[in-house]
Amino acid sequence: MERTHILDIKNMVGQSVNLFGWVATRRDHGKLIFIDLRDRSGIVQVVFTPHQSIPLTTNEGGGIGAGQAANMYELAQQLRQEWVLRIKGTIKARPEKMVNVEIETGKVEIEPQEMEVLNRAETPPFPLDTDGYEIGEESRMKYRYLDLRRTRMTKNMIFRHKVTSFIRNWLTEKGFIEVETPILTKSTPEGARDYVVPSRLYPGSFYALPQSPQQYKQLLMVAGLEKYFQIARCFRDEDTRGDRQPEFTQLDLEMSFVEREDVMKLNEELLIGIVKNIYPEKEIQEIPFPRLSYQEAMEKYKTDRPDLRKDKENPNLLAFCWVIDFPFFSAEGGPASGGEIKWTFTHNPFSAPKAEFMEDLIAGKNIPEILTSQYDVVLNGWEIGGGSIRNHKPEGLEAVFRIMGFKKERIKENFGHMLEALGFGAPPHGGIAWGFDRLVTLLGNEPNIREVIPFPKTGDARDLMMNSPSELEKKQLKELHLKI
Repeated sequence: MERTHILDIKNMVGQSVNLFGWVATRRDHGKLIFIDLRDRSGIVQVVFTPHQSIPLTTNEGGGIGAGQAANMYELAQQLRQEWVLRIKGTIKARPEKMVNVEIETGKVEIEPQEMEVLNRAETPPFPLDTDGYEIGEESRMKYRYLDLRRTRMTKNMIFRHKVTSFIRNWLTEKGFIEVETPILTKSTPEGARDYVVPSRLYPGSFYALPQSPQQYKQLLMVAGLEKYFQIARCFRDEDTRGDRQPEFTQLDLEMSFVEREDVMKLNEELLIGIVKNIYPEKEIQEIPFPRLSYQEAMEKYKTDRPDLRKDKENPNLLAFCWVIDFPFFSAEGGPASGGEIKWTFTHNPFSAPKAEFMEDLIAGKNIPEILTSQYDVVLNGWEIGGGSIRNHKPEGLEAVFRIMGFKKERIKENFGHMLEALGFGAPPHGGIAWGFDRLVTLLGNEPNIREVIPFPKTGDARDLMMNSPSELEKKQLKELHLKI
């Protein structure tokens, strides 16, 4: 008999099914023993009654009633939480007074006919039948493979998949192609600190893990692919913060022959589609999304990621907005600190200024007044995405680094490959990157991104399950030409 998933049995009263799963709970009510059998799809109640023999087998080469008929009541007494079972049984309608409206299979139960113990389990270090919020995070991270068994966490993984699948299908229908970009790349000063990987074959040289696919996606536009996207892994060696991870996921996309309005319109439509198709219980406060300039946002809300919800007590209210017209550069140092003013980019050095400021950028004048083509999408007070139209001509990108005080030699060393590529007929292009983990967190009403990442690090960047970071053997260090 083929396997039936638990959720599928709710309308199969009278049929015989073959179920596989874990013992979520066992309840002994004297003459009756109940277990809740759980698989990824849901939970169903199995009822064991006295004085009925059922065939029971085990794949462990022995054990309780192996290969023999046994009293099912006695066998059920020996079952424990998280044991792995196969149960063949008949689906029965529950008595009306015993219906459980809290679960989707609450109108039915299983009368077992066969049972096979596929594996026993040690007692879990914490309960798995709660939402898990009450359990210390270090314990949950150490036993993450158990923590993921709880219904809430399984649901989070399923909804993360649904969002990913929707994005892939939606963008594919719009003519985008998914392209994987390298994980081993070059260290360049783009903002955060890089994770670096020593090269065994080239002593003293290092790869860097990508903070984002920024340069590669622009190079794909130079290559003529026109519409690219990727569910991309990104890595940033930043100081520890509660809601930040050393590695995280972005929806990354780039488009050729577009202006700012084209990119914003496409992303707005995609976000609305995700909500309406996957989270229909949620309400988007305003469509089209309202727009604020950076200056307006700072003056009115004192932040560039304002929470525009009219009712902040409603967990299903989504207040999206766009923030635009950011300053391109911010000043560091200056006479007040006893030195010269140094300029740094506010968002992304590869951004283009708004068209009316291109001459000032090239000339390196009126720097505080230059506005960038950057656009951020904000949800309920959190930035969930940011992008821009890019400098598609080498002189524009070179001007950005010149304003930042980079010498010609450094520009060539760090970004010569980009300048060269833009000189080979790069099309006008622009794109965006979403903080995918953050978006799924907000849509799922979760308190932090660790609740929607399958195997996250702790807030201080440790993996307690795998015990990393860890030391290397001396032999490995020697092969990598490293000394500690």
